[in-house]
Amino acid sequence: MKRPIYRIIVNTLVFMVAAQFLPIHASSPLHYLGAGIILWIVNLLIRPVLIVLTIPLNLLTLGIFTFIINTWMILLTSGLVPGFYVHGFGTALLVSLMVSLANWGIKKIGS
Repeated sequence: MKRPIYRIIVNTLVFMVAAQFLPIHASSPLHYLGAGIILWIVNLLIRPVLIVLTIPLNLLTLGIFTFIINTWMILLTSGLVPGFYVHGFGTALLVSLMVSLANWGIKKIGS
């Protein structure tokens, strides 16, 4: 049960930090938490399907296409959470890199 909570907290904190440097807007701090929860749900349900469907493209790009899928998940989260908005694909790509690095770091610390 701890692992999903860690992921949600990391996602929320990354959104809050990224909003200081990138064009990300939230109506209130609770919208960052909502975005963290929705991103966790989207990554749990939709991302695995996209990963499987894009296996040939991932093999061609040596896994780099996974960052594009992560970017789509950030944009989907932005569309699903009212009051939370990520401006553009480039911003979502930078946020997805930040989320990936933060989750990797938490995973390394935890093991």
